[in-house]
Amino acid sequence: MLTVGLTGATGAGKGALCEIFEKYGIHCLDTDLVSRLVCKPGMPCTLELAKEFGEDILLKDGSLDRKALAKKVFSIEKNDALLEKLNAITHKYILAYADKWLEDQRASGAKAAVIDAPVLFESGYDKKCDYIIGVTADKELRIRRIIQRDNIDTELAKKRAGLQKDDEYLKKHCSVVFSNNGDRQALEELSLDCIKALAEGIIPTS
Repeated sequence: MLTVGLTGATGAGKGALCEIFEKYGIHCLDTDLVSRLVCKPGMPCTLELAKEFGEDILLKDGSLDRKALAKKVFSIEKNDALLEKLNAITHKYILAYADKWLEDQRASGAKAAVIDAPVLFESGYDKKCDYIIGVTADKELRIRRIIQRDNIDTELAKKRAGLQKDDEYLKKHCSVVFSNNGDRQALEELSLDCIKALAEGIIPTS
């Protein structure tokens, strides 16, 4: 089974590409969703985050207040130390979940499976991938998508948009990079040959 890494800056359109993968029979694991699963009330990841960043990042029911945590981590421009602490805690739980999910996909006979991870390289999970796809989009478009998706203010959206790998890094380290400045149909047309090859368990040659 081919392990496919999918990465790119927030708002670039990884979720839209995952929907296209699923359309062609390739299952995807959204690590943003996994991050929510491992941060339910009383979970080890949730408790460790509260210990590191303070009990005020928890809601009354014990679940993680993601907006409160984001304000702490992204309150200072390029606060790498806080972001590294956050990633060090969450990555180990998310990656363990991803390992188990890939085992299940392999056991089911899947020819390929996708790990959708915004911090694929930062987490080191790229080393487990046979093929890596990057998704890019113009920064202003990404910011608009983030605001609409997460219902946050412009300033916080800009900070999130500026804390991830840039397009040049993705072009250098990914197997292929798709530019997603159009609609869903345009993205599907752009990525279709690649996805069809992966669906057959074949690494694309172009």
